[in-house]
Amino acid sequence: MKNIFKDLKRRDHKRYLGGLDVFKYIGPGLLVTVGFIDPGNWASNFAAGSEFGYSLLWVVTLSTIMLIVLQHNVAHLGIVTGLCLSEAATKYTPSWVSRPILGTAVLASISTSLAEILGGAIALQMLFDIPIIWGSVLTTVFVVVMLFTNSYKKIERSIIAFVSVIGLSFIYELFLVKIDWPLAAQGWVTPSFPHGSMLIIMSVLGAVVMPHNLFLHSEVIQSHEYNKKDDASIRKVLKYELFDTLFSMIVGWAINSAMILLAAATFFKSGIQVEELQQAKSLLDPLLGSHAGIIFALALLMAGISSTITSGMAAGSIFAGIFGESYHIKDIHSRIGVLLSLGVALVIIFFIDNPFYGLIISQMILSIQLPFTVFLQVGLTSSKRVMGKYANSRWSSFVLYTIAIIVSVLNIMLLFGF
Repeated sequence: MKNIFKDLKRRDHKRYLGGLDVFKYIGPGLLVTVGFIDPGNWASNFAAGSEFGYSLLWVVTLSTIMLIVLQHNVAHLGIVTGLCLSEAATKYTPSWVSRPILGTAVLASISTSLAEILGGAIALQMLFDIPIIWGSVLTTVFVVVMLFTNSYKKIERSIIAFVSVIGLSFIYELFLVKIDWPLAAQGWVTPSFPHGSMLIIMSVLGAVVMPHNLFLHSEVIQSHEYNKKDDASIRKVLKYELFDTLFSMIVGWAINSAMILLAAATFFKSGIQVEELQQAKSLLDPLLGSHAGIIFALALLMAGISSTITSGMAAGSIFAGIFGESYHIKDIHSRIGVLLSLGVALVIIFFIDNPFYGLIISQMILSIQLPFTVFLQVGLTSSKRVMGKYANSRWSSFVLYTIAIIVSVLNIMLLFGF
């Protein structure tokens, strides 16, 4: 035990690169697509559509635009500096600034892990009638084994392919149900705040612009060591990354929108409020018939497993970054980060009576932490000391800080029960 504590205090660990090399072999677009159909997203979108119809579609549009800007910006940080967001914060900001913010980021990863583990547990309950608690334990143990043995890459492509097909099925089903397209078009671009909607608005925002994904994205990018290449190569990578980000986010916007549209056309129209994720399987009935329940549960299980693994990786990246290290599952700091996120999330689940409401609250918590991560990120990417000639322009900094302010204002509105 003493050796473990001594190891944690050390700052001279070998710097591992390529700990996330598995991502080199999978299209980033598909990875983001899976991220957009994790259990937290499903719950938030179905709640938005069933309770408020088409009126909250604008949140998906706004949050997707925010995500494009933020993900592209944090990728710049990884490409130019060769550091992930957590490492850069530790290296370039005072500890009294970086430690509290990175601490809240760890808490956000716990909230994310809670939602993803719950999703897997709900799926196991649908498939095998396993109680939520035991399903959560099984999901957590499976994910920890996958991460610690680095064997996830053996099944990852299959999971991503299956979940992506389900996500695209939601889009296809838009042609099988009656959608009020003029009203939907208005909902996409017209902000509205129906009475009692702030919690759902913030949960949808948190489910799309997830703080841990900003840390994970920069970690994946830095593992490629683009910063060691010449300027021409770096500029080429920056251009390619922008295209990839745009493609990924547009696909994600379409899937998120499809979930809300289907919930509005199916549940809101009939006056039915979604109170548990199991109800959402009926959305696939027109396409899959009697097999909808099983296929929905399998997709939910795989989405839960995949998202829990990426949430664990993000937590490992954040925690390792606090000690100035990049993510690698062989390193003690990365392992502690993974276990902290998944372990605490599992303990909290033992005290949750309503899993669906737990999913909603967990996503709302992400939106509360988001401004702290964004202000930290923009401060780093706007600094010439950090980014050199690739630092944000004044216009870029203005847009990024505006995003942080908008999210902060929405959080204040939630706090005061707008």
